[in-house]
Amino acid sequence: MIFFDDAYFMRIALQEAAIAFEKGEIPVGAVVVVQDRVIAKTHNLTEQLHDVTAHAEMQAITSAANYLAGKYLKSCTLYVTLEPCQMCAGALYWSQIDKIVYGATDVERGFNTMGTKLHPKTKVKGGVLENEASALLKQFFEKRRK
Repeated sequence: MIFFDDAYFMRIALQEAAIAFEKGEIPVGAVVVVQDRVIAKTHNLTEQLHDVTAHAEMQAITSAANYLAGKYLKSCTLYVTLEPCQMCAGALYWSQIDKIVYGATDVERGFNTMGTKLHPKTKVKGGVLENEASALLKQFFEKRRK
């Protein structure tokens, strides 16, 4: 029997973040899982789509909702490499997602810092593979500054 844990799915989100990095996007990846099955995986597309709302989480919500043929993600878990921002947290609120697992904390723009509320039934876990997620972001911004 294969055991899937939060780190397993966060590694998939980190693979998506690496794809974003290679495309010149801020390296954030997101995966939506239901019953240990990945139903959506994506990354930031703001540069490619010229759309400030094309965050990894927003792309994942849309993809998962399309897969499920419904707007609510009540039995789903979102794995995202960076703590969701206020915009994404708002969309996650409306999706009624069951659980959010994130890697790196966003001390400047994360939903916790901004005081954004999630759906009352949504569970949150932060810090999963935080070092890996933070390192990728740091590498991206160091490269960008050169």
